[in-house]
Amino acid sequence: MPARDRYHDQVKAALLKEGWTITHDPLRLHWGLKDMYVDLGAEQLLAAEKDTRKIAVEIKSFVGLSEMDDLEKAIGQYVVYHDVLLQVEPERDLYLAVNEETFVNLFEEPIGQLLLDNRRVRLLVFDPQTEVIRQWIL
Repeated sequence: MPARDRYHDQVKAALLKEGWTITHDPLRLHWGLKDMYVDLGAEQLLAAEKDTRKIAVEIKSFVGLSEMDDLEKAIGQYVVYHDVLLQVEPERDLYLAVNEETFVNLFEEPIGQLLLDNRRVRLLVFDPQTEVIRQWIL
């Protein structure tokens, strides 16, 4: 299993504060001969609909030497996990969790906006200090 991201515990705490139940830590995916591990799997009971919403969350800290290199790797990993999830758990939505600073520095810039406009990625934007989710971007 891969090492946990720097913000793993903060994102987990933020999800719990919003009423999510952590079902997998990590969420193991298996496709062919390959195993993959998404950082978290969670679900939340939607009382009004008497249904359960399921998500998978891949957490990224973007602390490498190049934000663009980190972005390219994160999006590549996201695409692989997304496509495998569509096959094995199509009811589970995948989110990329990034802190507020990364959101401003990358996703409020043209390159990030392009990814969001083209619906390449769903974001969960969190504040690591307060362990609160600031935005869900579909």
